[in-house]
Amino acid sequence: MGALVAVVNKKGESAVPIVVDMLKELTHRGRDYHGISTPEMVATNFTLESLELINPVSNIALGHNLSRLMPRDHPQPIKGNGFTFVFEGRLFPAPNLPGLSEAQKIIEKLSCNLLRNSRSILEKMDGSYVFAVAESDKLIVGRDVLGITPLYYGENDTLCAVASERKSLWKLGLKDVSSFPPGQLAIVNKQGFSLYPVKKLCSPPKEKLEMETATYALELLLLDSTRKQVSDLDGVAVAFSGGVDSSIIAVLADHVGLNVKLISVGLENQPDIDFTKEAAESLGLPLHFETYSRNDLGETLAKVLWLIEEPNVINASIAVPFFWLAETASKLGYPVVLGGQGADELFGGYQRYLVEYEKSGIEAVEQKMFYDVEYAYRQNFQRDNQVCSYHGVELRLPFIDRYVVDFALGLPLRLKINSVEDRLRKRVLRRVAQNIDVPSFIADKPKKAVQYTTGVTKALQSLAKDNGLTLGEYVKKAFSMVYPPSGET
Repeated sequence: MGALVAVVNKKGESAVPIVVDMLKELTHRGRDYHGISTPEMVATNFTLESLELINPVSNIALGHNLSRLMPRDHPQPIKGNGFTFVFEGRLFPAPNLPGLSEAQKIIEKLSCNLLRNSRSILEKMDGSYVFAVAESDKLIVGRDVLGITPLYYGENDTLCAVASERKSLWKLGLKDVSSFPPGQLAIVNKQGFSLYPVKKLCSPPKEKLEMETATYALELLLLDSTRKQVSDLDGVAVAFSGGVDSSIIAVLADHVGLNVKLISVGLENQPDIDFTKEAAESLGLPLHFETYSRNDLGETLAKVLWLIEEPNVINASIAVPFFWLAETASKLGYPVVLGGQGADELFGGYQRYLVEYEKSGIEAVEQKMFYDVEYAYRQNFQRDNQVCSYHGVELRLPFIDRYVVDFALGLPLRLKINSVEDRLRKRVLRRVAQNIDVPSFIADKPKKAVQYTTGVTKALQSLAKDNGLTLGEYVKKAFSMVYPPSGET
């Protein structure tokens, strides 16, 4: 796990000092090793200070911060034949040779035709990743089709730059910063960014499947996705709410032979605590429940807003419990957490889908669900990755697997939502839960969002009221303390 940055200086001046400054903003994403490169050279070290002394003349440069979570994780960038390369993220399954990192495996596939082989990586390599290639006259930048690993880009008259978080781009004075589109390559040179779609998420034709067939197929796909995503682990933590999504992930991780630790967090005296403990006990899996106080919430909010880089009330309310969960996983010695993100978008979990169903019908709901899946990288994945990275924890999402996603998008709505009055929804997923012996009191539990089960939203509203503010005003004020107006987009 780490941070990727890359720069092209349009004026032909050295990009290396700029890359070092960007890495300084992202040391929370990688603390063990730091590296910079031009197209001709690579330098890595334990400290960023040592890299400041190196300033080869090149208007193109890459940088990387690394937190070494797995033994195969090695310092980057790495050098190829006439280019240098940075990879951030994971391939699923993990490389099958001991000590072979994802970056080393991919650089073998780049060889001489960098653009063609970069396209092939996006088309064929499963995983959650971004990468950048530095050649003598340009950068090639790519992001996987589902966009789980964050990446942003921006430019002005002097610079083109990409980075794992917006704050390092804001540091350069880049105001118009956007999330790099998944499934695309960018050619970056003195003329700017040129983006090319390679592999786009598509809404497939609806399959004519019955519930039993769909349930069996989905169970196998989820099992395979879980197996791939934990292929390099002996034990794993699961972000556990006691709901159907996290319970399925926990049971499947147990089925593939891992030592599973369930982790739940929340504010003190929340009514859902007892349910979560009962759910864990019924699954026969160990649970660690960490409680926090209202004082903890006030202190955490500023850190969370710095990490998620926006004053969005809903995202802040969701990010706080994920911040605590990652903090707890780190303290317990778990560098990887499995989460159930994506299930609601794929299988119709949100109440708003019923509203759309009643208002506009089946086709409108299916379109809305596809949109939510397509843009989940902006709404959910980058937020959760950035929060977990602060604690040196890698978040993996078995529901966000290209085969699971393609299959789920091809299911008819009736297998997800059976009527406009369906208070449970996610019908086929609940049947999977029953098939793998998740107790019915979990499988049939109505959805309740994490910001409510943990008590975070209610507590934030109380803090806002104590300050004479609405919740939106309170979050915006807290955000302005972290990012003064001159640093906002």
